[in-house]
Amino acid sequence: MDHITKTLTIIHDCIEKRQYREVETERLEFKDLSTRDNWRELYCTACAFLNTMGGIIVLGIKDKGNEKNKADRHYRFTGFNYDYEPKLKQIPEHFTNSEGQNLNLSTYFNYEIRDFREGKIALVYVEELPDDQKYVFFENQAFQRRITGDHRLSPQEIEVYEEIKKDIIKHQELTLLKEFGHEALNIDTLNQYIIRYNQGKKKGETLKTSLENALSFLTRENFVRDGHPTLLGMLVCGNDVEKYIQGKCEADCYVISPNNAQIAESQEVILGNIVELIENSFNFIWRNIKIGIISSNSGTASPEYPQELIRESINNAFAHRNYASDRFVIVEIRTQESLVIRNPGMFEKRQRIFLDTEFGKIRRIIPIQVARNPKLAHLLKSFNYWEGRGTGLASLIDNCLDNEIDLPYYLLSADEIKLTIPKGKVYDDDMKAWLSSFAGYIQQKFGRPLNEPEKIIMSFFRKSELLNRLERYTILLTMGNNHSEVIADLEEKGLIFKNTLSADIYPVYQVDRNLVKDDFSDLLKELYQEVWDELKVDYQEVLNAIYLHNHFGINTESVSANSIGTFLYLKHHKKIKNITDYENFKRKVRNIFNQLENKNLIIRKDGKSKKDGGKPDFRVNIP
Repeated sequence: MDHITKTLTIIHDCIEKRQYREVETERLEFKDLSTRDNWRELYCTACAFLNTMGGIIVLGIKDKGNEKNKADRHYRFTGFNYDYEPKLKQIPEHFTNSEGQNLNLSTYFNYEIRDFREGKIALVYVEELPDDQKYVFFENQAFQRRITGDHRLSPQEIEVYEEIKKDIIKHQELTLLKEFGHEALNIDTLNQYIIRYNQGKKKGETLKTSLENALSFLTRENFVRDGHPTLLGMLVCGNDVEKYIQGKCEADCYVISPNNAQIAESQEVILGNIVELIENSFNFIWRNIKIGIISSNSGTASPEYPQELIRESINNAFAHRNYASDRFVIVEIRTQESLVIRNPGMFEKRQRIFLDTEFGKIRRIIPIQVARNPKLAHLLKSFNYWEGRGTGLASLIDNCLDNEIDLPYYLLSADEIKLTIPKGKVYDDDMKAWLSSFAGYIQQKFGRPLNEPEKIIMSFFRKSELLNRLERYTILLTMGNNHSEVIADLEEKGLIFKNTLSADIYPVYQVDRNLVKDDFSDLLKELYQEVWDELKVDYQEVLNAIYLHNHFGINTESVSANSIGTFLYLKHHKKIKNITDYENFKRKVRNIFNQLENKNLIIRKDGKSKKDGGKPDFRVNIP
């Protein structure tokens, strides 16, 4: 189920049950078209989506009530009137450039009519403009999306971006290959592009009989300039392209053995035009990942990594790579572990947060898409390999918060971006054990146990901190990304907080510092003195874990050898990979419990001994 379908299902249930859940994000907006002002608001939002990260406008549903009073807010279904369809399709004609010239941005809009309750709604899909075409204006004002609102850009903001755009216009993909003539292009591959180019256009481009006949079109499309092919032209329709641009048209794909990282179980070197690179790289991944079947959901296929996420990650690697480098893209499938995609390039400084604070290192990537090669990214829309909405980073977040993948992260070097998407879930057994060990403390602060979305968000922030310590960059999650109501509640109750060194516009959230405590050895040493020093390290670790659960867990939950054994195993291994090792580890912990009880360092909470039928629920026996 895609994200818009999930969202509409939530709204349907809210209307049915007369409840309210906030679902609007920086990429989703609801509009009613019952008045003239509503149409103007629609144009402002479309303008903001064009200038930011794209988005979806849902027409026919109202989000009503006082924003500050959740009890007063509700959804109202008004429906979409088919009489508005012609006007709807004219939306792309309402925008101008900075000089006031009218633009037709129809290629950046798509429409869909859906059944909803007893009527219809309309969905307007707005794609993000390439960076070299921003900003566009509506009624002489430029808008940008910030959190869930449309922000009017000031003249100063527009002026600053115009300076940035001068650098963007220096496209790497338009570099001339002066040592070759236009005969280095392939007419058949060009015609395949033209067929795609014509899809959805009112006036199609005719197929070409020869490269000479195609020169006018090749020049318009920036494939040829001054009689020489551009890098863009070679990527799209070059003939024997690997002979001309080497690593720029290559992807090396591997399946890495978990037992021997030096040996590839399978490998493939992919050479060819940009479409072949994208398609064959995706196919390699899809062939080599595991796809299970969920019997409880009518036999639905369940791949290790969501299909659309794989495609978008591959697309981004080629669309945004540094084409000044001859290095190739590398795809690694680490069996039962992760999917890794490496491409030449670097995130810009404005996309990175790099802080060293009293609470540790902060390394975050701001989810704003900066197209390194905007002409190439725009062109790939013709092949349906690039959505134009800049959703790569946002999709990673969406899939993560849907608990379909573990927390993705980036390793950055001077000339390479390495994206790792771990197999699993962000809220996994390890995070379940972590939150369970602090369940009493959390319930005391929050007023109730956490629900599933709250546990996922807490896991996202906790894992981000752990990865940042290792110089791994995670994606910045703010109220503007998603789950704004959940984040606001967690912050209000003090389970997360904004780091004061982060910028107001891009706040960095971290978990309550009490929730990162896992070492009480100094305190226990002070309590037990020389007895503590005489204990072996694994005995100290068990005693430390018991103390943690006694003071931060829930009193009604048993602190037993079984629960502490599972907690410590997951702390070291993150997941249960080998059931024999897991059982052996728990037997070892059970023996340590017996020894600690014999030494009177831990006692049963009911005050009875094992011989007298005491329950296996322990607490630290403080001297």
